[in-house]
Amino acid sequence: MSDDILRLSAAALADRLAAGEVSSVEAMQAHLDRIAAVDGDVHAFLHVSDTALDAAADIDRRRAAGEELHALAGVPLAVKDVLVTTDMPSTSGSKILEGYLSPYDATVVARARAAGLIPLGKTNMDEFAMGSSTEHSAYGPTHNPWDLDRIPGGSGGGSAAAVAAFEAPLALGSDTGGSIRQPAHVTGTVGVKPTYGAVSRYGAIALASSLDQIGPVTRTVLDAGLLHDVIGGHDANDSTSLTDAWPSFAAAAREGARGDVLKGLKVGVIRELPDSGFQPGVARSFHGALAKLESQGAEIVEISAPHFEYGVAAYYLILPAEASSNLAKFDSVRFGLRVPVAGGTVEDVMAATREAGFGDEVKRRIILGTYALSAGYYDAYYGSAQKVRTLIQQDFAAAFANVDVIATPTAPTTAFRLGERIDDPLQMYLNDVTTIPANLAGVPGISIPSGLADDDGLPVGIQFLAPAREDARLYRVGAALEALLEAEWGGPLLDRAPILGGVR
Repeated sequence: MSDDILRLSAAALADRLAAGEVSSVEAMQAHLDRIAAVDGDVHAFLHVSDTALDAAADIDRRRAAGEELHALAGVPLAVKDVLVTTDMPSTSGSKILEGYLSPYDATVVARARAAGLIPLGKTNMDEFAMGSSTEHSAYGPTHNPWDLDRIPGGSGGGSAAAVAAFEAPLALGSDTGGSIRQPAHVTGTVGVKPTYGAVSRYGAIALASSLDQIGPVTRTVLDAGLLHDVIGGHDANDSTSLTDAWPSFAAAAREGARGDVLKGLKVGVIRELPDSGFQPGVARSFHGALAKLESQGAEIVEISAPHFEYGVAAYYLILPAEASSNLAKFDSVRFGLRVPVAGGTVEDVMAATREAGFGDEVKRRIILGTYALSAGYYDAYYGSAQKVRTLIQQDFAAAFANVDVIATPTAPTTAFRLGERIDDPLQMYLNDVTTIPANLAGVPGISIPSGLADDDGLPVGIQFLAPAREDARLYRVGAALEALLEAEWGGPLLDRAPILGGVR
């Protein structure tokens, strides 16, 4: 029975819960047992809730009493540790926040709880979301369930690995330059970066405030839409929150799964991203997915985005600059770690605390950002990067005047081996070459599995990008392609994975 529960999508599990075929306590226990069985190897979780079963029992009681509940009530949810919670530590993968308990829930967590979703734990991540492999966590790396010697992506590798390993049907992630979409690519899952401002960032421990966005990590496009419907919408606590009325993204996914949305769809392919820049198996999987779209009447249109190639350089000035400002609050005085210095000044304690509490990658980016913002260099570095950002936004505007969506491989390679690039920051940064432009422009993006690379047998994702506020378009296109590919595969891609513990 537990294996049957674990294999269910969130939508299917919700249907079983509503029909009384499965209780929320049974569903929660199955996932807690799964975590106990495999997370010693995967290390997707930093903390597992000790109140989840009580919350599940309360949902069962309310359902038995005839209370009208949200469709997802009773479904377990994993939460990236960048989102603060009152009942579990919120560390952002850093020693400087070890054991920190927040006095409030992040808005997305509060909205999930209000809908009856039950947080079952906090997932591992690169420290303060700085990384592409979850190797920069202060609490050890997460492993890819497809191959435990490989990375699960980053910074949100814990959320993606938890979903891929059937430890959770749904997860929340954050995406500053690809931290939802790139882990989805390497784990065979679905990841969505909403339009900037479409989902509240209140209670997300900030990395780069003009880039950060919260979004869903799931096994199906419909599940992503269901979770997006719960967490999205205006929040007065977030000054960047949009006031738009949003359509149902779950409804958009259901519309797409019917398959008639692809006829006449114009899909842009970027001329400046040649196949030579991608692992051959990644490029072949991408073109195979495009062929599927064409077979249903979509039109593939070559477009130009001449400034995308400068996106990585601009991003790695803007992000460190904003990070150096945001992380200044970790000063040993107000909260978090404090390293005492006998006879020392406040500055001495602050320096000792930051030396002990921040990891190497965080220190590297703080130094870069502080330098970029310093007197005499601000215009040359940070100011110039913002000008490049404007040019990239203009590239998107020109492209979307001619196409409905843009398609790219989600990342240049499949999952690389743990330790393979940890000492090569530049190679690590280039992992995000196709995902970064969406964050610089604020447009939405989705990554869905496009298959297995024929040169190493590991998962590959295809990314779709749409104009700002057109997130529903991504759900329609993503669900349509998902249905076509799963018909060819005979089921979800994860059914073909050597997943741990006998879930087949």
